[in-house]
Amino acid sequence: MGTSGMRGGLRQALAEHWPEYLIEAAGLGAFMLVACAFGTLLGHPASPVVQAVPSPHARRALMGVAMGGTAIALIYSPWGARSGAHFNPATTLAFWRLGKIASADALCYAVAQAAGGSLGVLAAAALLGQALAAPDVRYVATLPGEAGPLVAFLAEAAIAFGLMSAVLAASNAARVARFTGIFAGALVAAYITVEAPLSGMSMNPARSLASALPAGAWPELWIYFTAPPLGMLAAAERYVRRRGVVAVLCAKLHHHTAQRCIFRCRYALLTPARGARP
Repeated sequence: MGTSGMRGGLRQALAEHWPEYLIEAAGLGAFMLVACAFGTLLGHPASPVVQAVPSPHARRALMGVAMGGTAIALIYSPWGARSGAHFNPATTLAFWRLGKIASADALCYAVAQAAGGSLGVLAAAALLGQALAAPDVRYVATLPGEAGPLVAFLAEAAIAFGLMSAVLAASNAARVARFTGIFAGALVAAYITVEAPLSGMSMNPARSLASALPAGAWPELWIYFTAPPLGMLAAAERYVRRRGVVAVLCAKLHHHTAQRCIFRCRYALLTPARGARP
């Protein structure tokens, strides 16, 4: 396809699918707003929660529950049901590799996710003020732990691989497809609780960029731009080798709904009795 053809395809995608792009932006923006609020509540030294719960592990568990619950709520919301609830360029890239999302849509999703996440952190900064900028909070930036950048890179790749593997296994299985969002949210909660000391638990380039912009956390950003996409692409490749690309039905995390689908969708094959809208 030539340059003019690509531009035409992009214009058509924007004209037809702009609601989904706005949803992706708003979804990650909302996620980051909640992350900043709970990150401040559970991380700022002056917070009454920090004083009442001195254990960092216990506070990470609380953060995990909060963010895992937020992820589940967004996935099953009317927003998430409409856009597919990626909220993550690495997720979108993996589904693009699997042939489920057009290139123009994938590009617009990634741009929208980055913009929305950044706006969410800016909104949180306006609401929370200097508390969000405190060293113990630092705009909830994702940073390597004491083990260093290499361990952070490997950890990010591993958790991204695990999440995408779970999403693909669940979303393409008739018996558990409707629970895909719950599995994803549970993994987010578990990863924050257990893995966060290694890498800060991102799995999401747009999420890390949103915090890095005001925090100035540039030296470490390469980890979160490379490891999560590589991990999710590896999970997609593994699934294709085991099941074949034809086994991937759609790019939505929650498809048990009548909301329109802009992807190359074959979900109706999974639940023909419901007459799911392709």
